[in-house]
Amino acid sequence: MSIIINQPWFWPSLVVVIGLPLALLILNEVHGMLVRRGSGYARPVALLRNWLLPAAAVYLLLDQLNHGGHEVGGHATWTKIAATVVGFVIMLVLLSGANAALFGEARAGSWRDRLPGIFVDLGRLILIILGIGLLLSWVWGANIGGLITAVGVTSIVIGLAVQSAVGPVISGLLLLFEQPFRIGDWLDTKVGKGRVVEVNWRAVHIDTENGLQIVPNAALAGDSFVNLSRTTAPYYKAKTTLTFAADDPPGEVKAALLAVAEALPAKLAGVPAAVVALGAGSYRVSVPIATPGEDGAATTLLAHRAWYASRRAGLHLDAVKSGAKGRAAYVAEHIGAIGASLGLGPDAIATMLAGARVLPYAEGEVIQPVNSIPMGVGFITDGSVMMFTTTDDGRTLSLGELGAGDYIGGTSLTRQRMITGVVALTDVTLVLVSRDAMNSVVQQDHRLARQIGEAIELRRRSAREALSEAAQGMR
Repeated sequence: MSIIINQPWFWPSLVVVIGLPLALLILNEVHGMLVRRGSGYARPVALLRNWLLPAAAVYLLLDQLNHGGHEVGGHATWTKIAATVVGFVIMLVLLSGANAALFGEARAGSWRDRLPGIFVDLGRLILIILGIGLLLSWVWGANIGGLITAVGVTSIVIGLAVQSAVGPVISGLLLLFEQPFRIGDWLDTKVGKGRVVEVNWRAVHIDTENGLQIVPNAALAGDSFVNLSRTTAPYYKAKTTLTFAADDPPGEVKAALLAVAEALPAKLAGVPAAVVALGAGSYRVSVPIATPGEDGAATTLLAHRAWYASRRAGLHLDAVKSGAKGRAAYVAEHIGAIGASLGLGPDAIATMLAGARVLPYAEGEVIQPVNSIPMGVGFITDGSVMMFTTTDDGRTLSLGELGAGDYIGGTSLTRQRMITGVVALTDVTLVLVSRDAMNSVVQQDHRLARQIGEAIELRRRSAREALSEAAQGMR
């Protein structure tokens, strides 16, 4: 027995026969545990189990045959091949382990997370080439000094020849390493504005909503651009500048613009809009919105509604003077028709005319909010509106439409708050008769007072029924 134990091949063979199966079982359990945890170390453990240990076992056995005087192939060629395979697999295991340690659990925003994959691949390729060179030198006794020199000289020559072409690529790769933007961010560049949909080592693809703009990384790296998605606040501000006549009171202009900005559908709730006077009749309006993608639509709608708001307030957007004579003629014409339809006499019509003015509204604007007291009775002369009410949970319930010839704001005479609201379905023109003027008319015409009172009660009843049905539907 002692003779067998003292044989040089005994202990290596025992390690292979007993140690290899045990090591494989242990590594199999470790690999399964790492896979369940989603760990990046599962890959190097799999390489160790599937390739390195079997290759090392084969090398040990071949090496014992070689040292025992049983050279395979005359010059231990198979032993060197096995040693080469083992060395190569060791390199793969080390590289895989280093990749798992450095990049497997990289924190978001760290340099390891920002490092482009092509840099990792190039580094891995260089290390593999160096490792193969060392294996050729150590195992096969090859002289790799001349090869390294030749490769170095060739690299210098090629680098000088293609530096103009490679330079932009390197600039683009450095841009990817810095990562000043990510997929989904909105960029404003000299070549276009849009949302980033793809980033690769050569170019950035930007969706401009009018096509896909392909911007080379080198172009972005060599020029300035704005990342609209990275702001200090958790929202984006849509900004536009509007100009009014220099003699328009700044306080009235700011109040009108602020009312329009606050009522925009895209505006974030709970974050106030802002209006800043820049001088010379210019005003900058800032509206908080969720994403830069809503910027264009928000500023366009703001400018559209600002025209109507300026007309209602008697202001002059873009310094355009409105025709007062034309408005007076419009009011006189329609007040006469309204008075005739209500059966009023000349005195009542004259009283209404003295307290009337034209109010234009854009499509989608709220003419009268819920729970407000109207300033007068508005007669619809053009367009259509929808009456609505709101539930406790914020839902909007439609109560029907009104068109030209109908009127709103009857509760201005009783000074009661409205439980209904009015929103413009199209561009709407109202002729608003002041509360005082309408009071003078209805005090002398009890029939009209009764008619308005019945309309108020009918609309209140309709709103209460709609709210009751909505409450029952929620149960």
